[in-house]
Amino acid sequence: MADETTTDTPDVQDEDAPDEDVPQTPDDTASDSTGEAAAADTDADAPDENAPDEDAPDAAPQDKDDGDDAPEESSSEEETSHRVTIEELLKAGAHFGHLTSRWNPRMEKYIFMERNNIHIIDLMQSQVLLDEAAEAAKRFARRGKKILFAGTKKQAEDIVREHAEECGMPHMVDRWLGGTMTNFQTIRKSIRRMEEIERMDRDGTLDKLKKKEKLMRLREHEKLEETLGGIRDMANLPSAIYIVDVQREDIAVSEANNLGIPIIAMVDTNGNPKNIDYPIPVNDDALSSIELVTSTLTDAVQEGLQERRMKKEEKKKAAA
Repeated sequence: MADETTTDTPDVQDEDAPDEDVPQTPDDTASDSTGEAAAADTDADAPDENAPDEDAPDAAPQDKDDGDDAPEESSSEEETSHRVTIEELLKAGAHFGHLTSRWNPRMEKYIFMERNNIHIIDLMQSQVLLDEAAEAAKRFARRGKKILFAGTKKQAEDIVREHAEECGMPHMVDRWLGGTMTNFQTIRKSIRRMEEIERMDRDGTLDKLKKKEKLMRLREHEKLEETLGGIRDMANLPSAIYIVDVQREDIAVSEANNLGIPIIAMVDTNGNPKNIDYPIPVNDDALSSIELVTSTLTDAVQEGLQERRMKKEEKKKAAA
């Protein structure tokens, strides 16, 4: 009977209110989760009925049917253990994938269902994998490592720049230059050129040039600043890279793989998670989804930096 209700509900809702896809997905996931919970309860009851006297003392601490408070406490503990709740992911639209015709078969294990020719991402897996990615980012920050934030699509530019600057990490948001990591020495030369023009502007050297030459220098600086300004303080290769869209930033993924640099990335249903060390299966097109994932990783980085500062202070006190 549960299957019939879940199949009838989307048909009625799609005909009457085709634009209300966002609130419908949590209903389906909720119904599926409640169905699984009911199946778990029935399975848990079976051994108690067969051998109530022998299993009762041992199973009491783990029995889910002893009272109504037990499942509520366990569920609340699970929610607090995650950095982001399922409800927050739903509100952010993180569950919406691409059209079924544009999917990557490697993302099949992260897909929950199909609706109106659109793949719906399994947010239970997204929640767990986001936690793993955040813990990885925290470890890198705690060790004093740099994480390069990369998001050149229009939706991600401002979000990635803002959060990268917030936690003091390098970023690339204008466009990814080929060889940014594999040909890093050449990139550093371009950064030094940008800094040289800035010194010329400060000490008045540019004012001594002809008007046309000065204008050319300023335009050159502006172009370099847009492209490389976010990594000007990155003296060495990053220890990890965070990518918003692996499909768009395929060159960045390739360079990181060639150099063995760990990748944390948002992967939509059209992306390839194969070569990603910490994939986060979520919608990488919605502003709210990008904001939620990026802010979560930024918070983890700041936690790692805070722990690093505390350890340094403890060492200073111990030395004193």
